[in-house]
Amino acid sequence: MAQRITRNASGVRQQARVQGRAGQVRKARAAGSGLVDRAMNALPFTEEQWHRFFTVLIVAAGLTVLVVVLRLTGLWALGQQQVARATANAGYRVENVSVRGTDRLDPARVYERALDRQDLSMMLVDVEALRQELLRISWVKDARVSRQLPDMLVIDIVERQPHAVLRRPDRLVLIDETGRELDPIPASQVGDMLVIEGEGAQSKVADLAHLLEAAPALRPQVRAARWVGNRRWDLTFTTGQTLALPEGAERSAAALISFARADGMHRLIGGEAVAFDLRNAPRMYLRAPGHGEDEQTEIPSAGDT
Repeated sequence: MAQRITRNASGVRQQARVQGRAGQVRKARAAGSGLVDRAMNALPFTEEQWHRFFTVLIVAAGLTVLVVVLRLTGLWALGQQQVARATANAGYRVENVSVRGTDRLDPARVYERALDRQDLSMMLVDVEALRQELLRISWVKDARVSRQLPDMLVIDIVERQPHAVLRRPDRLVLIDETGRELDPIPASQVGDMLVIEGEGAQSKVADLAHLLEAAPALRPQVRAARWVGNRRWDLTFTTGQTLALPEGAERSAAALISFARADGMHRLIGGEAVAFDLRNAPRMYLRAPGHGEDEQTEIPSAGDT
């Protein structure tokens, strides 16, 4: 009896589809590989240079992984300590501190912070952390810390300059041009420094300096300044006479210039009047001892010639 053979048409078609997809994949890979090859060939690098680049990249990645593992396991810190101990034993440790640039600041205040690092390995000295500590000292405007091998830390200090004296209810304090407090000062050492007082005056030191620059001829004669009601200034001259200025930076500067001109013509400072009131400039009130009422006069405004 004849044997009947049945062909599986669907299996053939499926195999053809698989082979077709495989061919497409090979073509896509070839096209992609060709595109990459063309892109690499377009760059001005030889094959040897590309090989070196990828070698360095692989080594760098390996080192990065190694450092991460060492840090996570604590071996990195242990290694640092061992290296630091070795350098210290070789003489690279802090034994001397040199402080430069101090005038009013007591160098001992710098040494007491720096000497905490004495006998510490130079490798372990955190110069930026020490600098931040020094910047917290009131007199220090800026600081630079450097290592001078094998055994010295060099500290260069930039001091703040005393600008005026702030009068507080219980003491006098030196301040710089920004109003930062420096050190208490006895009354006997105030000398001819400008004395500033009044609630909120400390934050207005720069504004006061700008105001006094409007009339430089008067500046040497201003002995004190009082910030009144958090809105305006009263000035006291070396003669003890006072001048009340109006509110506002522009109005107060214009009034001060006008007063300087009037003083140049009439010698108001050192005259009979004990007080001048320019809060309603250009109208000025003068108070003289023995008079029941203030004398009123009008002075030219700052814009008049």
